[in-house]
Amino acid sequence: MQNEVMFAGFGGQGIMLMGKILAHAAMEQGLEVAWIPSYGPEMRGGTAYCTVVVNERPIGSPIIRNPRHLVAMNRPSLEKFAPMVKPGGVILINSSLIDIDAGRTDVDALNVPVNEIAVEIGAAKAANIVALAAFVSRSLMVDFELMREAVKNEFAGKAKFIPLNMKAVDRGAEVARA
Repeated sequence: MQNEVMFAGFGGQGIMLMGKILAHAAMEQGLEVAWIPSYGPEMRGGTAYCTVVVNERPIGSPIIRNPRHLVAMNRPSLEKFAPMVKPGGVILINSSLIDIDAGRTDVDALNVPVNEIAVEIGAAKAANIVALAAFVSRSLMVDFELMREAVKNEFAGKAKFIPLNMKAVDRGAEVARA
């Protein structure tokens, strides 16, 4: 069955990296994958979003108007994309930066203070990994352990960051299950 997620936020929040790691985990799981990045005209601070589509069969079109899931890292992204999410999907809201809810009763809305959690574990830059782990833990879009391995692989060239990112993975999963 086809499954899609849109990761959206400001440039510099690690939006593309979340999509890349999820896509890698899905490939390791043997799924067909499409990863489509989109940048605003500015790099840092501008809008950035990407869509990841996974399926057991070949993907007919990677262009998705109504994704099943959304990870919103800032308020403009939530306001713009939440109405497009299919009923029954997961909307992860970065409650560190978003003070409103999804405005939907037909989705699983998950409010996670990803920035605060990242600071607690030692690095604000790990907020995207906290969000990714919470999302995967809740949506079950890919196998959680494969996502954990994809995070390790992503940071293999900078091994000193692996322990921090594993803490981010664990805390994200913990919050999603609570």
